[in-house]
Amino acid sequence: MNVGRTPARAPYVRKVYWNEPVMGWWERAYLFEILRGLAITGGVFLRNMGKWVTGRKGALTTYYPEETRADFGRHNRGKHVLTLRPDGRPQCVACNMCATVCPAKVIEIEAAFDPDDPAHPKYPSRFEIDYSRCVFCGLCVEACPEDAIRMDKTVPDLPSPDRLRMWLGHEELMTWKPSSDVAKPYGPKHG
Repeated sequence: MNVGRTPARAPYVRKVYWNEPVMGWWERAYLFEILRGLAITGGVFLRNMGKWVTGRKGALTTYYPEETRADFGRHNRGKHVLTLRPDGRPQCVACNMCATVCPAKVIEIEAAFDPDDPAHPKYPSRFEIDYSRCVFCGLCVEACPEDAIRMDKTVPDLPSPDRLRMWLGHEELMTWKPSSDVAKPYGPKHG
């Protein structure tokens, strides 16, 4: 009797499907496919080099940070801006909808209470965005019910070798390009 021994298992046999693609000798040789890929890449390179030599616009290279691109797309999304109320306070009511919808989870908000403002007693005591992880998708702008956060089309000098310098707080987000033309204006606080 075989005590403690597991029975031998049959080797796994992969199921063969009726529509499984079959590689011919041309695909199995791989060399022809490699040469085809090199021909496509070389053709693009030679076309761009020919345009560059003749002075036409070929491949566009920008030498950042010495140069900045002037041909950003019409719907380009850049740095975030917090909009302001007429009294200079942020339009944000710390509802956390932007932080909730953010796919990269880069927005951090701490809410505070202001008893002197009965219309909107919540405000952000801390509003920070981690640009080292932001994907610039614009979902935070779409989710904001107060029109408190926007994305400016220009891109500032965000690249940095230090990730800690890429955390921007609400002071910089309000003072970089101050904007107070909100869609939902609030008056100054009464109190």
